[in-house]
Amino acid sequence: MKKLVLLFAFLIAVSSFGQQKRDLKFNKDTNLIEVVYYHDNGAVSQTGFYTADGKLQGEWLSFSAEGKKTVSGNYDNGKKVGKWFYYTNDVVKEVDYSNNTIASLKESEIQ
Repeated sequence: MKKLVLLFAFLIAVSSFGQQKRDLKFNKDTNLIEVVYYHDNGAVSQTGFYTADGKLQGEWLSFSAEGKKTVSGNYDNGKKVGKWFYYTNDVVKEVDYSNNTIASLKESEIQ
């Protein structure tokens, strides 16, 4: 029952996030909420997961309105972890996070 109340509270909080169209699915096995946000043109904007208490978890991807990947990275209990990739034009920035802060940054051209 407590998890159901937390899920309901989370869904209300997410709905107040904005009027951006989204799909939500609760996975009973992982206890995570999968979310897909959409641009106004219907293209996928972001995909990722939330914990039942509303923290970002696992892989998150962001896309431009044209469908090009712009960001990929991972969260652990709401904190950025590991390597994140930011794609802009012909450049990819690789940012390594440690303790939710930037540990290193590399930049290279996309082949």
